[in-house]
Amino acid sequence: MKYYHNPRCRKSREGLEILKKKGLDPEVIFYLTESLSFDELQQTVDTLNISAEELIRKNETIYKENYKGKSLTDQEWIQAMIDYPKLMERPILIVDNKGVIGIPPEKLLEIIKD
Repeated sequence: MKYYHNPRCRKSREGLEILKKKGLDPEVIFYLTESLSFDELQQTVDTLNISAEELIRKNETIYKENYKGKSLTDQEWIQAMIDYPKLMERPILIVDNKGVIGIPPEKLLEIIKD
């Protein structure tokens, strides 16, 4: 169980708290400071069953200044998230071969087995 976490994000903190209240202790990945590899991000996108662009935070200044209105391939979006980790949506929970973006945080519970 992996949890992609930004401790400065309220939703990400709330999501982690929900998991801990369920007695779960996921591997917490601080993706802003722990560089993610291209393969890891590709696998995350595949597990979420979305396009790489759907994992982009479109309200970020970096997006608005550098990417808004551009048509990029999945590989180019993944590289953008490697170059600018703030672009990646959060929180993300991966459990086995399932994944979910925790917005709202309660959505994380959708892939947890009771």
